[in-house]
Amino acid sequence: MSARVDLVAPPMAGHLHPVLGIAARLVREQDLEVRVLSTAAALPAIAGTGADAVELLAGADDVVAEVVDPPYRVGSNPRLLVRQLRATAALQVRLAEELREAWRGERPDLVLADFTMAAVGPTADALGIPWWTTHPSPCAIEARSGPPSYVGGWRPGRGPLGRARDAAGRRFVRGFKTVAPRLAGARLDDVGLPSLYRADGSEAIYSAERVLALVPGAIEYPRALPAAVRYVGPVLYTPSPSRRPLVLRPGCRHVLVTAGTHVAWHREALVAAAARAAAVLAAQDVELHLSLGRAGASLPPGVALPHGLVVHDVVDYTRDLGRFDAVVHHGGSGVLGHTLAAGLPSVVWPVDYDQPDHAARLVDAGVAVRLERPERLAEAVVRVLEDPSCRDSAGAVARTIAARPALETITAAVRARLGV
Repeated sequence: MSARVDLVAPPMAGHLHPVLGIAARLVREQDLEVRVLSTAAALPAIAGTGADAVELLAGADDVVAEVVDPPYRVGSNPRLLVRQLRATAALQVRLAEELREAWRGERPDLVLADFTMAAVGPTADALGIPWWTTHPSPCAIEARSGPPSYVGGWRPGRGPLGRARDAAGRRFVRGFKTVAPRLAGARLDDVGLPSLYRADGSEAIYSAERVLALVPGAIEYPRALPAAVRYVGPVLYTPSPSRRPLVLRPGCRHVLVTAGTHVAWHREALVAAAARAAAVLAAQDVELHLSLGRAGASLPPGVALPHGLVVHDVVDYTRDLGRFDAVVHHGGSGVLGHTLAAGLPSVVWPVDYDQPDHAARLVDAGVAVRLERPERLAEAVVRVLEDPSCRDSAGAVARTIAARPALETITAAVRARLGV
């Protein structure tokens, strides 16, 4: 007897790719039927997994892009966060309606949904369908201890005053989340949520049964998280490459510089910093490879590249990342997971969202240095290349990931839940 699993994700690479990786692995189980539900922009990548594709939110990809990747920094600005929430709420209401229609006739036996798809849980609950959350940024999950997230990248407070600061920060975050829907004119009831929080204090947008945290527990701070959370490690998946492997010049060390697929407004500063650093590092036999993060992307006409800087539109992390000696990245969940799995030290330059929280964890885990001033990028690159402790720590984390592959852990858990 076969069982059906539906996976739901937005089209953004950092959220979509882990879900696609899970789908591609589950498809190999002959007694499972697998579907992936997302927007039109994700359909070509879904096809590459072998799973069936179901389109959601037809015609909404431009709106989704505007919501998740605005041309400015959001940070902790309450006004910008409320604006983002207002646009998101309208999409979630529509998503709930489409999921009800999709599941009314063909109900899956289990749903796995990216944490940003807030309408999935209430809809599944209303139809009696079990559901789990996939979470590439579990630092965002509220806990009963430890530092809050989205307040600039706090480290755990030390002593009574530090713990009091963390507790005050957690109360602030919860208070803002409670009032934000009203400020945005959004009604939780419209997506089937009676409240943002359950009686036990856990967040209702995450599964009460299982939250798959897609980072290695080795880099996380000890926090009293909900019992449903399980650290399974990163899902390493990139859609099938359409270009040849990178050509790396022999006889030198190679460092990838990337801001991922989001924060397009940051790329001009990234290009400028990479160009300055490359001019310095070339004399030390270090070649920088800059990824622009978008297929077909290119630098503006007339931009002069110094010796030692090579520009790519995109880089296939799964295939090519392990060939580098270090990575400069922004702390996004996708490149973060691939870098850790490859055992590479990194320079982390956080600019928005959960990135400062990831940066704090990477630095404290000893696998990265944080870039505070762009003009010091070359110095930071030399530091991670020459510091054996940083590489040793990165290698130790990589071994923990390799010893317990996330996809096998998730597949075993899904099979056990379905009884197949």
